[in-house]
Amino acid sequence: METLKFKTNINCGGCLTSVTPFLDDEKAIKKWDVNILAPEKTLTVETEETSSEKINSAVQKAGFKIEQINLNK
Repeated sequence: METLKFKTNINCGGCLTSVTPFLDDEKAIKKWDVNILAPEKTLTVETEETSSEKINSAVQKAGFKIEQINLNK
């Protein structure tokens, strides 16, 4: 299992409601969470096979900005 982290502009409960169907439709995502209290509004995704491009696409389709955080720094 791989954990990917993204900086987003998902910042409230309404935003979470909007993005939920898009992320839930990605079958390879096992678990996801957005920390709306963090300054980066961090989206954490646990996945087995989904690429970051598919996650980017799902979040952008919901109308939000997304940028992957490089964990290998």
